[in-house]
Amino acid sequence: MENLFYTLQDFYTHTKGVTYVLMVGILVSIAFFWKFLAGNDDD
Repeated sequence: MENLFYTLQDFYTHTKGVTYVLMVGILVSIAFFWKFLAGNDDD
């Protein structure tokens, strides 16, 4: 698979899309990690 960017706008669009996907993944990971840390043991 060849990734060619013919214009600067194509590069910006690709980069922005990848950034949005990464940020959503990071935010979801932080939420689950926070829930893991704040979990209480009701023994």
